[in-house]
Amino acid sequence: MRRLFPVTDVTDETAAAGGPAGREWSLAELAAAYAYPEPGPEGPTSWLRGNMVSTLDGAAQHEGRSQPISCPADMRIFGVLRALADVVVVGAETVRREGYRPARARAEFAAAREAAGQGPAPAIAVVSASLDLDFSLPLFTSPLVPTLVLTGAAADPQRRAAAEKAGARVVVAGEGAGVDPGRAVRSLAELGHTRLLTEGGPRLLGRLIAADVLDELCLTVAPMVTAGDAQRIAGGPSVTLPRRMTLSSVLEEDGFLFTRYRRA
Repeated sequence: MRRLFPVTDVTDETAAAGGPAGREWSLAELAAAYAYPEPGPEGPTSWLRGNMVSTLDGAAQHEGRSQPISCPADMRIFGVLRALADVVVVGAETVRREGYRPARARAEFAAAREAAGQGPAPAIAVVSASLDLDFSLPLFTSPLVPTLVLTGAAADPQRRAAAEKAGARVVVAGEGAGVDPGRAVRSLAELGHTRLLTEGGPRLLGRLIAADVLDELCLTVAPMVTAGDAQRIAGGPSVTLPRRMTLSSVLEEDGFLFTRYRRA
């Protein structure tokens, strides 16, 4: 892996150590490269980061799943981003399509998470208006930390009860049936979750963008083309004006670009 941006003396040394292709970065190096912002004088504030992958022609999935357009380095970064987060926010459709399981504890990050006051693994927070979820899955029945279900006040009471019976914690984050993105971020912060990570899907990411609560986007650009009618990384409502983001870093391995943008 090589750092392409920003260019520093360390960038040059890293590239030279492994030749033109660089070398495989350690998990500690990746964790440092993707660290969340340090808390300010008034304490920690919420920071919502998105992590998505896209082909050169804009596809976020192939045949409904993101795995075919990923790679080993992308999965290493995926794991590091999870290990740094307090909570992973994900849409219900992505849970169904990708077969989500509970986040696992990783020995390599145990000391760092303990020092940061985090649990052994991030919680998974599933955003769902209908609560049309299979609550018998391990994601709900056997996580290391209880799975959260974000829904609206008008959600079906029987489905809410089924979620709670399975062991999930239901968090009301909207006045109607759906979830208000801003309220979801505030509700998670009230539970002590300020280092937020969303892995999509595209509809959820689009809603977060439209609500202007996305602080950072980590986008893997895969050197692939798929054509077809696959979703982009973000869908749903459009913003009034395109929002500018600032490039923070670019890493490269095997033709894949690992970009990181922050709100301008």
